[in-house]
Amino acid sequence: MMNCELLATCSALGYLEGDTYHKEPDCLESVKDLIRYLRHEDETRDVRQQLGSAQILQSDLLPILTQHRQDKPLFDTVIRLMVNLTQPALLCFGSVPKEPSFRHHFLQVLAYLQAYKEAFASEKAFGVLSETLYELLQLGWEERQEEDNLLIERVLLLVRNVLHVPADLEQEKRIDDDASVHDRLLWAIHLSGLDDLLLFLASSPAEQQWSLHVLEIISLMFRDQNPEQLAGVGQGRLAQERRTDVVELEVLRQREMAEKKTRALQRGNRHSRFGGSYIIQGLKSIGERDLVFHKGLHNLQNYTSDLGKQPRRVPKRRQAARELSVQRRSALNVRLFLRDFCSEFLENCYNRLMGSVKDHLLREKAQQHDETYYMWALAFFMAFNRAASFRPGLVSETLSVRTFHFIEQNLTNYYEMMLTDRKEAASWARRMHLALKAYQELLATVNEMDVCPDEAVRESSRIIKNNIFYVMEYRELFLALFRKFDERCQPRSFLRDLVETTHLFLKMLERFCRSRGNLMVQNKRKKRKKKKKALDQSVASGNAPYSPEELEAMWPSLAEQLQCCAQDSELSLDSVIPFDAASEVPVEEQRAEAMVRIQDCLLAGQAPQALSLLRSAREVWPERDVFGAQDISPEEEIQLLKQILWAPLPRQQGLEEQGAEEDDEEEEEEEELEVVQVSEREFNLLDYLKRFANSTVLRAYLLLLRSYKQNSAHTNHCVVKMLHRLAHDLKMEALLFQLSLFYLFNRLLSDPAAGAYKELVTFAKYILGKFFALAAVNQKAFVELLFWKNTAVVREMTEGYGTLDGGSSSRRLPGWSPEEEAQLRELYLAHKDVEGQDVVDTILAHLKTAPRTRRQVIHHLVRLGLADSVKDFQRKGTQIVLWTEDQELELQRLFEEFQDSDDVLGNIMKNITAKRSRARIVDKLLSLGLVAERRELYKKRRKKLAPSSLEDLEEEENVPEKENEEDEEKEEGSEAEQAQGGSVLSAEYLGQSLHQEGFSAPLLWLQNCLIRAADDREEAGCSQAVPLVPLTEENEEAMESEQFQQLLQKLGVRPPASGQETFWRIPAKLSPTQLRRMAASLSQAEEEEKLQLGLESKVPGEPGLEEEHQQEEEHQQEEEHQKEHRAHALRTLLLARKKKAGLVSPEEEGTNGGKEQLIMAPKKRQLLDSDEEQEEDKAPELGVPGTRKKKRFQIEDDDESD
Repeated sequence: MMNCELLATCSALGYLEGDTYHKEPDCLESVKDLIRYLRHEDETRDVRQQLGSAQILQSDLLPILTQHRQDKPLFDTVIRLMVNLTQPALLCFGSVPKEPSFRHHFLQVLAYLQAYKEAFASEKAFGVLSETLYELLQLGWEERQEEDNLLIERVLLLVRNVLHVPADLEQEKRIDDDASVHDRLLWAIHLSGLDDLLLFLASSPAEQQWSLHVLEIISLMFRDQNPEQLAGVGQGRLAQERRTDVVELEVLRQREMAEKKTRALQRGNRHSRFGGSYIIQGLKSIGERDLVFHKGLHNLQNYTSDLGKQPRRVPKRRQAARELSVQRRSALNVRLFLRDFCSEFLENCYNRLMGSVKDHLLREKAQQHDETYYMWALAFFMAFNRAASFRPGLVSETLSVRTFHFIEQNLTNYYEMMLTDRKEAASWARRMHLALKAYQELLATVNEMDVCPDEAVRESSRIIKNNIFYVMEYRELFLALFRKFDERCQPRSFLRDLVETTHLFLKMLERFCRSRGNLMVQNKRKKRKKKKKALDQSVASGNAPYSPEELEAMWPSLAEQLQCCAQDSELSLDSVIPFDAASEVPVEEQRAEAMVRIQDCLLAGQAPQALSLLRSAREVWPERDVFGAQDISPEEEIQLLKQILWAPLPRQQGLEEQGAEEDDEEEEEEEELEVVQVSEREFNLLDYLKRFANSTVLRAYLLLLRSYKQNSAHTNHCVVKMLHRLAHDLKMEALLFQLSLFYLFNRLLSDPAAGAYKELVTFAKYILGKFFALAAVNQKAFVELLFWKNTAVVREMTEGYGTLDGGSSSRRLPGWSPEEEAQLRELYLAHKDVEGQDVVDTILAHLKTAPRTRRQVIHHLVRLGLADSVKDFQRKGTQIVLWTEDQELELQRLFEEFQDSDDVLGNIMKNITAKRSRARIVDKLLSLGLVAERRELYKKRRKKLAPSSLEDLEEEENVPEKENEEDEEKEEGSEAEQAQGGSVLSAEYLGQSLHQEGFSAPLLWLQNCLIRAADDREEAGCSQAVPLVPLTEENEEAMESEQFQQLLQKLGVRPPASGQETFWRIPAKLSPTQLRRMAASLSQAEEEEKLQLGLESKVPGEPGLEEEHQQEEEHQQEEEHQKEHRAHALRTLLLARKKKAGLVSPEEEGTNGGKEQLIMAPKKRQLLDSDEEQEEDKAPELGVPGTRKKKRFQIEDDDESD
């Protein structure tokens, strides 16, 4: 029942009196109210259904449209309402509903849409739309308003919606050559002149914005048409068509005659109930007796065990996909109009429209899945052009390698989406079918170009084929489609087009190879490549170092530019920012990056930018005059830039790379990456055909061959040709020895119309003859009929079983002779109880027969009953768990011998006596404490040397910062040393008490561990936590003692973390000096008596415990003085430069210079002597490598000048 408000609104529109429609005063408002109601309808589309049942469009809207066109506001609003009412049902509901109630609503809306389509099939309605569209298109772009563009779009959408309504075949019941509703709609479009307006929109460069709308309307116009049949309309019947019709009629006549003959034989003289009963010998019934047949003998051939049984119901999810596209012949006048439309479209519009649509698709200006209309138009109009009068110039826009690539890309995308999006698999399969049709038509057009009389066209075809056959993806496409064919989603028509396209591709490829002799094609292979995570800094930065000669050649031009720019003190400082404000690195720490940016500008030849960046950096970081003093002269600025240019600045990796490296520290340093390796090889057609020799492809071909009666002659030829290639060309007839195929052959040979399928009958007889010839030799061939086979099984069937090893191409050795079995039994019984050796290896060494593999020997031993299972012969070497003391000493010796080599673990495994697996050796090395982590045993890669040190400028920047850090470290270190000193003193008393309780050996072991850790940290330059692994019972008892654990805590050794660790660990924060001091405190516990005597008899000048501490402190102070010495030297250098420039007052020179001389004088000789030795230790601490020799020479020059 209609809603009362909706009914009142419809009544306020107006009324129809005869052929005249009288509108009400508030008609416009009523139409707007209907639009408002439609906007707020529920999910069942109740408003749309009520309006459809009231026939509001047929009785009110169409008369208003045709009779009140002069009322523009009302006309525009009615067009809006009609566009909404004719919206496709799929868009209203999203998809076809599966729930019965919603599906009922869906079908109801669809029925109303079909009624709307029939109402629109009149010349009057389309005449009004055509006139309106013509008037709007007469306006230029400068005169056309926004409302005009909206009205043009709504008219095109209305035509699209009406054409989109599917036909109701059951209600229309139209035969071919009869005018259906869709035909009458097309004829109304033709009479109204709307087709000419569509051609104008498609050909006009100024109307490109409507190209997708026009293409969609054209595709809906030709929805049910066949391009080959449409091209031949009005030209008379061709001889080939007549021959095809004669063959079809002959097949039907033969089948009818056979049926008449069968019916005549079935008609007996007696009544059917007196036919008698018969026993069929050889055919068993349910029991053990022969089957009793109660019907006449004429029905015996049709007997089956399934007779009378209810057929098994196939679930919906397993049912074959239905054919959605239906082709029919329209009325003759409609077909003539469509043929002329296609000819004009190809002549004037195709290339421009397809180029515009392709541009919209590539720029993503179109809606989702609009590329399907592009692929439909490509397939339809190229087929029409090929069938009518082949002119390649008319379709040149889509006849290129780029179009092949576009279609192949979309086809692959649809194929992948069909496999992943299982709910919408049917929709993706339909899109894939459109792409396949487009690909097929492209190949057919290129094939047609080969026989074109124009040499340029043939050359273009050769170039296209050369590109297609060269690329691997085009060749592998058909194999992928066959392997993933799913009849539940893809209809039988898709399989037919796939088989025909594959046939065409193979025919073109075979002809191309024959004409070329040899064909080089692209081959891609996935290769696993190991990639090291830690890259060299120079490689990571992407900047190759410049040689000194290149820098010398570069500097004169830079100096000339700098001379011109240096005089300008206000050189665009505002636009240059020397730091990254958005970076997480603080501004104070971005000075080194600013220095690198200055150097990059100089290397790029941008001298003004480098000078501006230097002056801006001086404003941001004025401290310590790293970028020059505030009153620096232009000449010194140029010299400073020259030093920056020559300085080998370190180019650090980005924060993201550093963070990624920190996250991957616990992982392996090498990872396997899959790299596609591209190469070229000579193409072999037979090798390519072998790719089709598998059961998946054969199943698809057999599925299509089952419907040979409904297939066209060309489709059957394509199927037989592929099977003939596999059976005859590849010599794999046994691949087709399958019971389902033989059942089909039996049906074919017993078909009364078999004479019409001569090619199929000949091939069936050929395969059956080959099978019976093989069955005479190999009786197992009858059993093989039950299974699908691969190439390896085919070879075994024809050449004999046992000729292949597991389906591989290598020959299997002949069977064991009695003499060989006796020798094998004798060797096994003689060596099976010998310990320390592998019995199978011993047998292989003494077996005097043809070479056998370990696997063959083991399996034959089991077959002879000498062993129970293959597991009895597993190798014992990798199962050794217990280590003897001698083996541990040997492992420790080998580790110390090869610990400096590149492959420590590999060398140990080569030289160790008791062979063990890598995992066992690594675990033992960890338990012995020889390595702290597994990564220390990774195979080392030789790294390039780090870039050389900074020049004066970087040192002036980094060294003062190091001084501040050292000052802070001194304050923190003094407190740490006080705490450490207290712990050492308490450790001495604990060690003394433990020594008295009998823990001398564990104390000596702990002392050795501390000393070894100190030595390792000095050699490696970095520190890691080292576990204390007790290897003896005495050490284990000591580690469990509470007093010994107190000693470890006093020394700073970290206890194991709960649930994560097992052993106590020496922390990574302890320095080598602190570790040696702790070890010395443990050694003093053993010599307590001597120390006491030494303290009692000690004179003030003799060295004792206090002197040893004093010596160590002096040694530490010397190291700190050496670290501070460079900073003082740099300050002296800077002061000397200021003095040369006249920037230092005599008072500053006296105070600062004297102070520096007092500090520098005692250490000058030490700097010149030991600077190279300190170079390696200081470079890691400063964070950047440096060259000290150059710096030392500069200091000497400055001293001499002073």
